[in-house]
Amino acid sequence: MTNAKLDPQKLEEAASKLRAMAHPMRIAIIGLLEQQEQMNVTQIYEALKIEQASASHHLNILKTKGVLNQDEAGKTHSTSSNTKHLAR
Repeated sequence: MTNAKLDPQKLEEAASKLRAMAHPMRIAIIGLLEQQEQMNVTQIYEALKIEQASASHHLNILKTKGVLNQDEAGKTHSTSSNTKHLAR
């Protein structure tokens, strides 16, 4: 068996992402984005029946932690999941 050394910085980054994801609304957003590859904010808040400001707040947290990707095309922002690497 190999002696694997744990990198404290990588552990903290992983913990930070998990904390960001550990909210019922954010879990719901990730679930939506696993079903539909890309959605905009309007589609997300309408699907979840929440306020636009609330959806934007949760999306910003997930984007900041690297859980979501956001593509900008003019005034349209499309959000997609970046969680495939978590499945390993």
